[in-house]
Amino acid sequence: MTENTGPEATTADLRPRERPEALEFLLTRRSTPAKTLVSPGPDDATLQKILTAGLRTPDHGKLEPWRLIVIRPAAQARLADAAAARAQALGETEEVMAKTRKSLLDGAMIVAVIASPQPSEKIPEFEQLLSAGAVCLSILNAALASGVGANWLSGWISHDRAFCEDHLGLASTERVAGLIHLGTPKMAPPERPRPDLSAKISELNT
Repeated sequence: MTENTGPEATTADLRPRERPEALEFLLTRRSTPAKTLVSPGPDDATLQKILTAGLRTPDHGKLEPWRLIVIRPAAQARLADAAAARAQALGETEEVMAKTRKSLLDGAMIVAVIASPQPSEKIPEFEQLLSAGAVCLSILNAALASGVGANWLSGWISHDRAFCEDHLGLASTERVAGLIHLGTPKMAPPERPRPDLSAKISELNT
């Protein structure tokens, strides 16, 4: 049956199509801890779909205030070494150095979502940063929906200006919104406590 979307379309015609399977996914979704992710990661065709879905996200003003960096295993290893060296230069402990290094080796690959605000008189930078966060969640959910283990992380190294500019090529106006680790889970993700709706939701009725 062809949908009627012309001038004579009714309200019922224009309503979004119900997708109970998508709603069930959102009600049961669970990130996979990055430390449990191993190779293989998504193949190129699957990754392309995940990233395409990730960029289909709310974007007030159509500014596209974000970009993506796909970090493959060899680059993960290079960045892990650089991060450990940065931790050492900052006087961090051996434990912090080791933890920082490992954090960039978890998963079969990483997608770095870079918030890249654009000059705009109408769209505040804050809204553009929210759009970059939405990209992170969209990539995360698209990966999980594709049967790929995924975890959205950051860590102190993601907010270190010297590291981000020297090793990820970020401009001074850019920042890392999230590191999405992708791979194959080696164990089932544990469940976690969920919000109490009564404590988090209020209503304005008048």
